[in-house]
Amino acid sequence: MPGFKAVLIQKDASGEQSCGFVSLTDADLMEGDVTIRIERSTVNYKDGLAVTGRAPVVRRFPMVPGVDGVGIVEQSASLSFKPGDRVLLNGWGVGELHLGAWAERARWKSDWLIALPSGFSPDEAMAIGTAGYTAMRAVMALERHGIHPPAGPVLVTGAAGGVGSVAVALLAGLGYHVVASTGRPEEADYLKGLGASEIIPRSDLNGAGKPLARERWIGAIDVVGGQTLANILSMIRYDGAVAACGLAGGLELPTTVAPFILRGVTLYGIDSVYVPKPVRIAAWDRLDRDLDRRKLAAMTKRIAFEDVIDAARQIVDGKVRGRLVVEVG
Repeated sequence: MPGFKAVLIQKDASGEQSCGFVSLTDADLMEGDVTIRIERSTVNYKDGLAVTGRAPVVRRFPMVPGVDGVGIVEQSASLSFKPGDRVLLNGWGVGELHLGAWAERARWKSDWLIALPSGFSPDEAMAIGTAGYTAMRAVMALERHGIHPPAGPVLVTGAAGGVGSVAVALLAGLGYHVVASTGRPEEADYLKGLGASEIIPRSDLNGAGKPLARERWIGAIDVVGGQTLANILSMIRYDGAVAACGLAGGLELPTTVAPFILRGVTLYGIDSVYVPKPVRIAAWDRLDRDLDRRKLAAMTKRIAFEDVIDAARQIVDGKVRGRLVVEVG
């Protein structure tokens, strides 16, 4: 049986984790009714956590990381897909519990897949990936709350990262006044190019705060969590909302009920892993309609498959700007 190239995370008897390239065969693949030749993947913050072991993302060893993939169906026992179809996967526990997309081949369940939207090339779909798809879902949450451009400014934290870059571009394209928070002041021109109206330093948000502070924004998309999210909640205007979708600053939320009961602030949690297929398709339809392809290209860098492990380590160190497309096959 011919082998194929894959990244594999392993853990030895002492609990020490390692990550490297190996050769696998189809016999190593897990259960599923669709076998896919992977063309492109990407690097998300979660992939970085999996590779470095900085958080317990991987719950089965050995594991092929990569929570996003685009590829061509080679074998299918599903009526939904046939050989030659190009399909897209985001989440569903791949790279955590089920072998992921950092391999030249994968076997996944048809219920996890959607047809690659006709408006996107494989490279564009992975330039968006889970990060961009999460950003779209966060924007849609603010819209459902009734926050539209005339309502006031919207904050985006971690703005130079993957979720943040797409969120800035989406919000600006929809006409919002976008305030971008970043710990990398050298990225100010990049963020303004994506449509940010204001740039504020990360230090404005990560120090000890008050239960209620001066009202500054009607909405926010936060990828940081922790003390930053607590401070954002204290600064949201009356009847505003925050869409929380990250934990780079920690899992704890040291806040009080004050923003919720005195200003009517709403906190939305944004999941991207186990979202029902109709919701996924709706988010990708909105991305097709609302995401400026020129801005997407400006935030995207392509890397060779051989460089993906180094890129995963860099992303958790805050050294990756925007989005990465991994040329798997």
